[in-house]
Amino acid sequence: MHNNRSLSRELSLISLGLIKDKGDFKLNKFQIEEIFESALDSLINHCRDELDNCESELEYASQKILDSELQEGVDSSFSNVRDELKKSLKKIETVMNTLSVTLDFPKLIVSSGQIDIREDVNKRISKIINNLTMIDSDIDQAMDGWRLKRLPRIDRDILRLAYVDINYLSTPIAVACDEAVNLANKYSDIQGRKFINGVLRRLQIVKS
Repeated sequence: MHNNRSLSRELSLISLGLIKDKGDFKLNKFQIEEIFESALDSLINHCRDELDNCESELEYASQKILDSELQEGVDSSFSNVRDELKKSLKKIETVMNTLSVTLDFPKLIVSSGQIDIREDVNKRISKIINNLTMIDSDIDQAMDGWRLKRLPRIDRDILRLAYVDINYLSTPIAVACDEAVNLANKYSDIQGRKFINGVLRRLQIVKS
């Protein structure tokens, strides 16, 4: 169930990125469904890219081993190679962990025993686009001198999804914060991650 919710959030985030960031539009269920399909395609393509990167990392690591074997007797090179290999393998491990979850998408989406991910994404997107002005206004209050519109689009959408989790879907604040940070880890940068964390903590105070 937890994985399903995380997948819903990720698909919601990708879907939101496909919608113009304006408060003066309405989308019907059919349009949201089309956006969902595009988001799913994007995620599948992202997975393919990640697999390609893994392949490159493995080839690079293999070449490094080969090079080091050709430089017999030069101990320092082996030390460097080990470090390079560790970095490469760490990257590959991270990607594989992501893929092991992501590749369950088709199964999760069609499985009747699980929450309906399509409906969950639809609900999250609808809540945001129908309440955008109020959501952005509330987040602005927790921005501590910043304005939401000054943030990168991806960070705005991560915060909006977290807001919906907390205020509309009764998600525990700690869970909503963790999920938002996980999305920021994957789609934003270090600065974005820190900022999102800070805003969510202030939002928690505003709401309590």
